[in-house]
Amino acid sequence: MTQDVEMKELPAPSNSAPSSPPSTLHHLKEIASLIETGAYAREVRRIVRVVRLTMALRRRLNAPVLSAFLSFAVAPGSELHGRLSSYLPKEDEHEMDVDTATSTTQISGKHSPPELEIYCYLLVLIFLIDQKRYNEAKACASASIARVKNLNRRTVDVLASRLYFYYSLCYELTGDLAEIRGNLLALHRIATLRHDELGQETLLNLLLRNYLHYNLYDQAEKLRSKAPRFEAHSNQQFCRYLFYLGKIRTIQLEYTDAKESLLQAARKAPVAALGFRVQCNKWAVIVRLLLGEIPERTVFMQKGMEKALRPYFELTNAVRIGDLELFRNVAEKFSSTFNLDRTHNLIVRLRHNVIRTGLRNISISYSRISLADVAKKLRLDSANPVADAESIVSKAIRDGAIDATIDHANGWMVSKETGDIYSTNEPQIAFNSRIAFCLNMHNEGVRALRFPPNSHKEKESAEKRRERQQQEQELAKHIAEEDDDEF
Repeated sequence: MTQDVEMKELPAPSNSAPSSPPSTLHHLKEIASLIETGAYAREVRRIVRVVRLTMALRRRLNAPVLSAFLSFAVAPGSELHGRLSSYLPKEDEHEMDVDTATSTTQISGKHSPPELEIYCYLLVLIFLIDQKRYNEAKACASASIARVKNLNRRTVDVLASRLYFYYSLCYELTGDLAEIRGNLLALHRIATLRHDELGQETLLNLLLRNYLHYNLYDQAEKLRSKAPRFEAHSNQQFCRYLFYLGKIRTIQLEYTDAKESLLQAARKAPVAALGFRVQCNKWAVIVRLLLGEIPERTVFMQKGMEKALRPYFELTNAVRIGDLELFRNVAEKFSSTFNLDRTHNLIVRLRHNVIRTGLRNISISYSRISLADVAKKLRLDSANPVADAESIVSKAIRDGAIDATIDHANGWMVSKETGDIYSTNEPQIAFNSRIAFCLNMHNEGVRALRFPPNSHKEKESAEKRRERQQQEQELAKHIAEEDDDEF
């Protein structure tokens, strides 16, 4: 027993232990000081860094930490402090008594800048969404948007753009996205008048998402075409814009432009945005199939995407083979997945491509084949399959999908010999598209470079300036003497 007592007394000297890592509240206090520095110096880059640091702390936020930070950042007893505290759940603030006490002494007599108020709104809103308290999140978001409308400061724009995003997100999660469409349009108009380009980017994407959520593609295209255009400020918002543009172009049957937008969005998206890249690849696969292309197998084998892209891999395989029966089976097997992805209507369009692919394979394999055998190989399930096969073959010949002729007397399809592809312009077109892509990538890289202001101009010393002025005076005197001589 004496040994047990002695072992209990061993861990007593804990003051000599190494200090623990900084707490979440300590990090939030540092972020608050960074906000104040950026607000007073009017440096937007510091506010951008604040958003990045906050996202790293997102999973460590809890009610006691936020309550202590609100007491530090906002004057206790004020209207803002009471409103934000009311959104937080009431919990026992264990291990926060010391920090809270020190934080209240630090805020005494200090007026917090508007940027810090908006940041407090943003922190509470993120916490409520993560805790799935959507009704409180909607109330907090509406109050924050009302406050942002009265602020016209460039340092607030970065935080306001994040508030716009979470404002739309909490209404989308509750299925009330249509309620805020008018408010989003008003906010976009205000951002345009204030020349808040980051806010315009964010709000335009939110409005496009709002319209596409309810399948209002015509309204989305009208808004997109009328909205002011400028150079993108946020890579994430630009990727979202490209994705929505690709979806609009796909519905409008402009598959070439849609493919370019979707593939560019997938390439530019951050590696961490796995769900976004999966959605881009799903739509890009459908668009490429509608264009008559077959995506490479590596598209479906990307890390973390194999399971999500499995239905589209089997669909691509059915289109590649040209088997109409297999295509029907895949469409029925994964119908719930396609409906969830909102690509079912596009897959219905693929039936014609499956038939055309199968017909192309038949024309390559047979120099002459009867229309009845064509209908049998295509597995046409109609009342008069031979007549349907004849119309399908004639349409494919007219569109240039196959190089063949129809012998109506004998009921045959006669294929012509395939020519050399290098005698056509297809290699030139392929090289031209690759070169254009490389040039665009180079131009974007040059535009993304940062240069210090007036770095190309050397600072002129006083001696050089005197020499230059003396030379200019001598040159002017010489010109004047020449003019006198001419008279």
